[in-house]
Amino acid sequence: MSGLRLGVTMGDPAGIGPEIIAKACARLRPELARRSLSLVILGSAAAMRGVESLSGPIPLEDGSHTAPISIFDVGPERVPVEPGVMSAEGGRLAYEAINHAVRLASQGRIAGIVTAPLNKEALNLAGYHYSGHTDMLADLTGAPDSVMMLAHGDFRVSHVSTHVALAQVPSKLTEPRLRRVIQLTVEALRMLGIARPRIGVAALNPHAGEGGIFGREDIDITAPVVASYADADFDVFGPVSGDTVFVKLRARQYDAVVAIYHDQGHVPVKLLGFDVDPVTGQWKALSGVNVTLGLPIIRTSVDHGTAFDIAGKGIANEESLVEAIDYAVQLAGPADAAGR
Repeated sequence: MSGLRLGVTMGDPAGIGPEIIAKACARLRPELARRSLSLVILGSAAAMRGVESLSGPIPLEDGSHTAPISIFDVGPERVPVEPGVMSAEGGRLAYEAINHAVRLASQGRIAGIVTAPLNKEALNLAGYHYSGHTDMLADLTGAPDSVMMLAHGDFRVSHVSTHVALAQVPSKLTEPRLRRVIQLTVEALRMLGIARPRIGVAALNPHAGEGGIFGREDIDITAPVVASYADADFDVFGPVSGDTVFVKLRARQYDAVVAIYHDQGHVPVKLLGFDVDPVTGQWKALSGVNVTLGLPIIRTSVDHGTAFDIAGKGIANEESLVEAIDYAVQLAGPADAAGR
């Protein structure tokens, strides 16, 4: 099958990865040919066989690229993994799926990687000491750094820092890092078809420091960086107070916001992405995409975890994975659409 080919990594097979992949495949299968899109699932074939009733039969990958959906098995002769149970074996399989996917992407055999969730504790139990997908992918691809962008439709948020203690955040806000995040965000927006991106930069401190009363980082670091882009072929605004910057993004005054730390950027995206039943108070679905910027390959991901508590129960929602696949297609663009 010609056209765009994406790798979909299973993540931890004990989580909801196999289920949401199966449901996404069933949902997308009717339109794959129309979109000239094919998917190769990288992970445990045994785990996919366990959810085959949700997806229909999926053949093993044989290198011919003729099947619209296939499985690249990274788990032959492995110890079986029980749904909902964290284990080192689950962490090993999650790592192997990513490792193989990076190899395929680096060889040009797939146009990008879409990742289902892994478990950080299981990954570390297996001896892979990463804080998650982002730094693992940076290491495997030799990227000097990377940037996390979360997206819910056209609500996009990049991060200066992510998995660090709040006390360390001010030290992470440096001129080089802020410039790098802005530049990678601009490049991603252009890949998505936005010719002149508009970026809002969130303030670190309340009211952007209130003239220095609440801290000088926004005044001494962010403001001069923003001012330096006055003549650029894109627009940067800031520092904008954290309590209003996302309202302006939602109003489409910006195409993306640069958040300074993890929760500042994650909370608004996840608040929009959770679909909560007002009667039961339970969340029914979660949409949203995690995009890793700064890698030599395209990588998008679901914006949720392994959900061991519901794994194997058939109730996981595939919406975030479908969105992640769509985002990868957009980022790959027409230039990569042939011959993969």
